[in-house]
Formats: sequence, C-alpha cells, structure tokens
Amino acid sequence: MALPLLAYKPTTQNHRVKNFGIADQNEDTPYIYRIEDVSSSTDMEALIWATYRQVFSEHETLKFNRQVTCESRLRNGAITVRDFIRELAKSERFYSTVVEVNNNYRLVQICLKRFLGRDSYDRNEEVAWSIVIGTKGFSGFVDALLDSEEYTNAFGDYTVPYQRRRMEARPFNLVTPRYGEDFRDTVGTVKNDWQFVVQNYYSKRSQERRLPEGDPRRFLSVAAAIAPKSNYGSVVTSEDYMSKVPNRSRR
Repeated sequence: MALPLLAYKPTTQNHRVKNFGIADQNEDTPYIYRIEDVSSSTDMEALIWATYRQVFSEHETLKFNRQVTCESRLRNGAITVRDFIRELAKSERFYSTVVEVNNNYRLVQICLKRFLGRDSYDRNEEVAWSIVIGTKGFSGFVDALLDSEEYTNAFGDYTVPYQRRRMEARPFNLVTPRYGEDFRDTVGTVKNDWQFVVQNYYSKRSQERRLPEGDPRRFLSVAAAIAPKSNYGSVVTSEDYMSKVPNRSRR
C-alpha cells in the first residue's frame, strides 16, 4: 500500500516572489509555448524543442535523446503536451542521465524545477516527494507531479512548463544533473581527477582540516603566519681591542 503524500507548508521566500506576469514583461520573462499558438510546422518544431530543453536541460538537448515516435504522436494530435513530457521523463535516456546519478532528494529538486517550474519549498517537501519515489518508484513520482493540481492549474494539457518564479543565477533547466555532491564523491571527480584528489586529500591544508579539534597541529600555519621576526643582537667576537691601544708608558 502506497503512503499518501506527507503534508508540508512553504517556509521559504521562494513562494513569496512574484510570478512572471503579463503586467511585468521584461527581457527575463520566459517565452510560453502553447499548442493553441501553433499555426505551422515551424511553430510545432519550436514547441517540441522547447519541451526537450525543459525536460532534458539546454546542454542535454542532443540528437540521441530524441524520442521520435513520441514527437510524431504529438504532431498528429494523438497525445497532449503533458503526455509528451510524461513519456520524455519516463524514457531510458532521462533515467540514465538524471535519475541514476542522483539521490532522491536532489532528484526531487531537479524534477520540481523542470516539471513544475519552481524550486522545492524546503526540506520537508523534498522528504515528502522522496517517500513517493520510494513507495511508487520514479514512474509513479512522475505521474504524481504531472497529474497534480499545481501542474494542472499552471500548465494544463497543452502548455510547455516554464520557470514560474524569479530566482537568482541561471535558469532552472540549466542545472547539471550528473554533478551533485554525491555523484562527485562516489563516481565522478574524486576517482577520475587526480588534481581534485591531491587538493582535497593530500594537500597540507586538507590534512589540517582532518585533524581533531584542539590538536595544536591545526594552528601551525596560523602561528607561522603571525610569528614576529626576531631581532638578533650583534655578534661579540673574542678579539682583544686593548692590544691595539698605544702604550704611552714607554715614551
């Protein structure tokens, strides 16, 4: 028996930020792709590639990620945009490039950005959706997101999801899925990049960080940096200066 979605409340500033709206048009306002606006094959092609960019991210919009059969069904009106997104999300390419290389929490973050157009509200929401992944599997998680009331109210059946909240830095769909902290530490950079290994495991600074608290060796570099330079006195020689004084008694 699948567990119901845990209740959570938005507790971050993210949900308080104004939406992109018609009255607030500027260069950052996303272009919205709808089936209703398609009037030519060129428009349909633009909508399809916008869907790929949203689901697979800009730098993953590659030829071998294409789902040609799904595209054909969308062009013929056999499926909706929501169904097209569902099939892209459940494809083997999405599973290998996004799902396999992330833990459930980061997977929730990425999928909320790409399918609901917003970041996760807080850790409670990530935990709630992670439980859905654990009980229903990733396929059930995708269905829960795309069939949710939030998705229906925001995009419906015929609109490509887009970023609905202003956030700092790059757009949501440019997040690189393969380089989360867990992936770097277990599969990626640590094992393949010797410079990363040397810097993080064998450098003097990294070794000091791994010393226990209170160990004097943690402060050797600090002590060396603030140690004053010593002022050494003049060297005293054993030379007999009195022998150089003239003996006036001989005169």
